[in-house]
Amino acid sequence: MLFTLALVWAGSFFFNGLAVRELPTLTIVLGRVGGASLILLLVLRMMRRPLPRGLPIWRAFFIMGFLNNVVPFGLIVWGQGHISSGQAAILNATTPIFTVIVAHLLTADETMLRRHIVGVLTGFAGVAVMIGSEIFIGSPFAGDQGLADSVILPAQCALLGAALSYAFASVFGRRFRGLDVAPMVTATGQVTASTVMLLPLVMLIDRPWEMPLPGAAAIMAVVGLASISTAFAYVLFFQILARTGATNLSLVTMLIPPGAIGLGILFLDETMVARHIAGLVLIVAGLLIMDGRVLARKGQ
Repeated sequence: MLFTLALVWAGSFFFNGLAVRELPTLTIVLGRVGGASLILLLVLRMMRRPLPRGLPIWRAFFIMGFLNNVVPFGLIVWGQGHISSGQAAILNATTPIFTVIVAHLLTADETMLRRHIVGVLTGFAGVAVMIGSEIFIGSPFAGDQGLADSVILPAQCALLGAALSYAFASVFGRRFRGLDVAPMVTATGQVTASTVMLLPLVMLIDRPWEMPLPGAAAIMAVVGLASISTAFAYVLFFQILARTGATNLSLVTMLIPPGAIGLGILFLDETMVARHIAGLVLIVAGLLIMDGRVLARKGQ
């Protein structure tokens, strides 16, 4: 399930890369969560499983939707308007670093172990290798052209902000274990709450009725975001979260960059250089170290 989730979330960076060419950020995010909400509500109706009505559970849905949808989706889509889908996925792979720290500070049973620290540092080294000198593109260190393209650095920071929001969402999501809510209901509740939060913002800021009709590629990209990268993905997300901890779930972000880079090369005319391959090796090594099972077998 972890590898499947990584694949469909890698596709989200590809879909974002298509949609952002014609649609504004908030409209894309609303299309993503709104479409996913409709799909999941239909599935629940077919399963004859109603949404809960209690205030505490809906408060949790709104908080989870804000941390896991509204903030990170918005930051990622905006960032992808200025950097490639592959680089966005690479920066998103810093989520385990933030999650280990947040889980250590806010939970009693997910403290940082030595293998977590070593694995996170190894994975982050892989991210740094993959980015390489590109981190200076658009910064004052890059000279006159860098000053002209200075929006690239804020876009990179936006992706890091999304990773931090995901970390808080992973830790907050632990409480759904004690609320006796099925993963399908949890996924539906949070995207529905996200839709309610985003709809007035889109009406006020984007004014979609004033925009030109987008092309087929942008429309299909939003459909893919809603159906594959959100509705299906969050069913998997909460299934995994119910069985393991926030730190282990966050490892999925280290598996996303290879798929996102591959889709970018095939369909978005992006490129991959030797340092990306070297970075991937380090990221996989960090994943194995954090997981611990390979090292445990070797010790046996």
